[in-house]
Amino acid sequence: MEQNKTLKRFASVFLASSLVVGALAGCGSSESGSSTSTSTEGGNSSDANESAEVIKIGANLELSGDVASYGSSILKGAQLAIEEINAKGGIDGKQIELVSADNKSENAEAVAAALKLATQDKVHAMIGPATSGNMLATVQIANTNKVPVVTASGTAENLTVNEDGSINEYVFRTCFIDPFQGVVAANFATELGAKNVAIYADNSSDYAKGLAKAFKEQIIANGGTVVAEEAYVANDVDFKSTLTNLKSANPDFVFIPGYYEEVGLIVKQARELGIEAPLMGGDGWDSPTLVELAGADALNNTYMSNAFSSEDPEELIQDFVKAFEEKNGEKPNGFHALGYDTAYYIADAIDRADSLDGEAIKNALAETTDFAGVTGSFSVDEKHNPIKSATILEFKDGSQVFNSKVNP
Repeated sequence: MEQNKTLKRFASVFLASSLVVGALAGCGSSESGSSTSTSTEGGNSSDANESAEVIKIGANLELSGDVASYGSSILKGAQLAIEEINAKGGIDGKQIELVSADNKSENAEAVAAALKLATQDKVHAMIGPATSGNMLATVQIANTNKVPVVTASGTAENLTVNEDGSINEYVFRTCFIDPFQGVVAANFATELGAKNVAIYADNSSDYAKGLAKAFKEQIIANGGTVVAEEAYVANDVDFKSTLTNLKSANPDFVFIPGYYEEVGLIVKQARELGIEAPLMGGDGWDSPTLVELAGADALNNTYMSNAFSSEDPEELIQDFVKAFEEKNGEKPNGFHALGYDTAYYIADAIDRADSLDGEAIKNALAETTDFAGVTGSFSVDEKHNPIKSATILEFKDGSQVFNSKVNP
C-alpha cells in the first residue's frame, strides 16, 4: 500500500541522522523562534499551493511566557525532524520551511499567531499550541481558513470534538487525551496498592480538571476512595494551607494534575509538611524547571504519565535520542519527542495527499494508520485522536527513569 511505503521511507530517516548537515533553510532557531521569510502567493488556493517553491509548516508555540518550556521543546523536536526530511530530499523535491511564531503562552497571542501563519505566511499546515487552552483559541481559525493544525500536547477532549459531537475537521493531535492519562494514573495508583487517595488540581486549567475527573472516576471504579480534594489556581506560590488539609486526610497517594511551575512548588512544600505518600501527575510535569523548583530529593517517590522516555530501549527511540543529543547537547524529553513526531506526521500526510490543498492534507492526516513514531506507533481514530500507548516515568534523584508502558 502506498501509505506503508511512505511511512517506511520516512522511518528510514530516523536511521540516517548522521547524514544530517547544516541548518534548515529559512527556519529560525529555537532561541529566536521565528522565520523571516514570507510567501507572496495569494490566498491558500490549490494553484498557489501547488506553485510554491517550498512547503511551509507553521509552528504556533509558547516560546516565552509561563509555559515556554513546552513550546520551546516542541520546536526543537520539530526542527530536528524537518532537517532530517530536508536532508533526504524533502517532499517531492520541495524543501520544508518551518515558520514559527511565539504565542507568549497567552490565548490572544495564540489567535494572532494562528491568523498570521494562515493568512500572511500562508502555511500549508500548522503545529498548534502546546497547551489545551491556547490550542482551543485557534480551532476556529484552522476550520475557517482550512489549514490543518496538529497539536503535539493539547490533551483536552474538546479540541477535536465539540460538545454536540461534531468533529473539528482541521484539528488533530499526536498526544493522548486527558481521560486516558487520568485512567492510566488511577490504574497505576491501584497497582501501587493505594486505597485512600487525594486529588489536588489546578482549578483554572481545563487540562487539570479533565485529568482529575477521569482519575476520580477510575479510582472509584477500582475500589479506591477519594478521601480529600483540594484546588489551587495558576500562579499561586503558597500551597501550605490546602496541603495541610490534604495531609490531615492521611492519603496513601496524591494525584496532582497541573503544570510544572506550580507543581514544582507543591511537591517541595508537600514534602516540607511531611507528606511522604507517592505523588503523581500527567505530562504537564515534564520540564527541567520542575526539578529546579521542587528539588531532587523532594521528587523521589513521584511519578508522571508521558508519551516518551529517553530510556526506552526500542531502537527507533534510541536512534532519535542519539540524533537529538548530537544536535542539542541534551537528552530529549517528552515534548521534544512529540514535536519530532508531529513534524513527521504532518510531512507524511503532505507526502500522501493528492495536492498541497488544505482539504487534501486534512484528509491524509485523518486517514493515517500505523504511523511509526518515537512516542509510539499510532493510527488516527474518527475523533482525530491517536491510538497510542502511555509511558510511566519515575523520578529518582532528579532524573526521569522509565517505569512501564501502558497500552490503550
